[in-house]
Formats: sequence, C-alpha cells, structure tokens
Amino acid sequence: MSKTLAAILGGAAGAVALVGIVLVLWFCLFRNKSISRTSESGSSDPSVQVGRNVGTELSLRGGVNFQYEAKRFALEELAVATKNFSDINLIGNGKFGDVYKGLLQNGTIVAIKKRPGAPSQEFVVEVRYLSSIQHRNLVSLLGYCQENNQQMLVYEYIPNGSVSSHLNGASEIPGDKLEFKHRLPIALGAAKGLAHLHTMSPPLVHKNFKTANVLVDENFIAKVADAGIRNLLGKVDMAGTSSQVMTDHIFLAPEVREFGRFSERSDVYSFGVFLLELVSGREAMQSSESDQSLVEWVQNYQDWSHLSTIIDHKLGSSYTAEVMKEFIQLTAQCVDTSSQRRPTMNHVVTELDRILEKERSLTTIMGEGTPIFTLGSQLFTTTATTTSSR
Repeated sequence: MSKTLAAILGGAAGAVALVGIVLVLWFCLFRNKSISRTSESGSSDPSVQVGRNVGTELSLRGGVNFQYEAKRFALEELAVATKNFSDINLIGNGKFGDVYKGLLQNGTIVAIKKRPGAPSQEFVVEVRYLSSIQHRNLVSLLGYCQENNQQMLVYEYIPNGSVSSHLNGASEIPGDKLEFKHRLPIALGAAKGLAHLHTMSPPLVHKNFKTANVLVDENFIAKVADAGIRNLLGKVDMAGTSSQVMTDHIFLAPEVREFGRFSERSDVYSFGVFLLELVSGREAMQSSESDQSLVEWVQNYQDWSHLSTIIDHKLGSSYTAEVMKEFIQLTAQCVDTSSQRRPTMNHVVTELDRILEKERSLTTIMGEGTPIFTLGSQLFTTTATTTSSR
C-alpha cells in the first residue's frame, strides 16, 4: 500500500514539475515576442531601443559608477547652442570631427564634437559607458546626439584649452611662461587621469593620449580628454603624411605602430612623450642637435651633464637640476622601446608626486617655510582670455 502511495505522489510531483517548466517556457516566449513587437513599433532612434537593454550590456563593464547617465540631446537643441554650428563657434578639429563651443539653454557651456554617421546601437552603448567614467582629471562626456545621419558627442567645456597650445602658443608673449613647478602638477594630474582608466575593471586603455588631449581648466587643473574615443573610430589609420598625422604618430608606442597592439603600457609610452614635450616646450617630433627626434634623444641619452640642451629655455633657472634629472629619467623609462620595461601609470603617479614634493621643498622661500607656488588662476592671464573668447 505504501509503495502504491509513493508511486502516486511521485507521479503527481513529476506532473507539477512538467507543468511548471511549460509555464516558464511559455512566459519567456511571450516576453520575447512582446519585446520584438515593441522594437518594431517603437521609436526608430537606436538610443531609445538600446535603453531597454543597455543596463545588461553595461553591467559587463565593472568598476564604473552608472549614476552619471549620458543625456540624449536633440539636434535642434545643439543647433541653437552653437548658432546652427556657425564657424564663429568652431574651436577645433579632431579625429572624431569638428569641435564647436556651445551654450545650452540652462547656461552650461559645452564642447560638441560632430561628424557624419548613421545611427547605431553600438555608438550609444559605448557613449553611455564612457560618460559613466567620472574623475577630477578626466574631461566628462555629458551626452550624445544621433539625428539626420550625424553623430555628436557633448563634453564639458574646458576654458583654458590644451597644454600644447600654451607650450607652443604662449611662448611669444613676454612674461607669460609656465614654470617647472607649475608644469609638474599638470603632469601629475594627467597621470592620475590615465591611472584611473587603467585601474578600472576591466582596464580602459586611452589609445589616443597626446599633449593636445591634456586640457587645463580655469585653475589649471589638468584634465585628460578623449578617453576611449578611439573605440568609436575603428582601426588605427597609419596612412597619410600630413603634419597632424606625423605629430600623432610619434605618440604611438613601437608595438602600436608595428602591430596595432594597444595596452596600458602603450598609454605609458604616450604619456612619456607628453612629459618630454612638457619639459622641452617643443613638439617631440622636432630634431635635437644630434639630428634625432627628441624621443630618440631621450631614449639614447646617457650624458646628463648636457641636460639643458632639451630643456625649455623659457624655464630659465626656475628648476633644480637634481629634480629635473629625476624627471627626465622618469620620462626615459616611460618611452622605453620595450613595453615590459616601462613603469605602470600608478608607479608614474607615485614618482611624479614625490618629484613634485621634492621640487617644492627645494624651492621653499628661506625663512617663510612656504613653497614658491603661483595659483593656477593667475597664470596665462592674456592667453586664457584669448582662449575663452574663441
């Protein structure tokens, strides 16, 4: 009798389980059809469709704070902000396209990058990921627009422009110079921005780091621009002979130029080239007295007694030779031809922090016990005004 009862109960349990499985399968099938119908009858804007599953895709990118959601701007709003993308508001041109300065209705000043491009879900997913990355030393990506076969990226506007514009443009203005103790915090800030990208999970490789992509705000705090933007551009294009292509080319590590192999260490190489331009006040592709590029000169240089041959003459005697030597030695480590011998960005941050503190301590005013350090907002008064009026 007990065996019969057990058999009946077992059969009933199996039937219940079978019904449960059927119900789950029916629910999933019904849900998929519902989503499919919604996509077919909903908005044709991929950003709207991607919004329904972007959380799942973005959740694969660990270590990111998603409270900063990219805003989807209307084309009309950005046209008004830039006076219909007037040439008066055109402030530059980069790999992504033309860059315009704009004033939003809420009073926010922004930089808008614009290029032709068909709407795509991949674009929106990548933009939403990049906009979620927030750091004091990174330029924030605020949002995007995809309309009329145009793709646009909306960034926070950084008023004092790029470091390269100050190194190359401000030199003709008497009294307007960036002393070594001012350049060191800029280098440290940019290093912290890159290090933040590298310590994400998974790490984000910048892939397009160069002096022109290090901007300074109204207090001359360094902010790294265009982080991850190369992911929106596809493969690296090594073709072309224009001066801009050649200038960008020298920032690429040997393994990138030869094999297209990007990594955190290739970013370190690019950062080393940036340090070289920062200390020399010249473009790294320019030749030194030995008819080598500045990068080759640093890679091969051993005689530190002639250090002054590459140091920016505008620095005068505003630095200590001991600290300058350590700075250039760190630069040489970063541009090592072997990626394995280059330091990590975290190590670079630690070293730059130490070098900055050492320079401040050695340039302390006798008897006052405070470092000789001008506030960033007091620097480049003439240049800052010119830059902001573009």
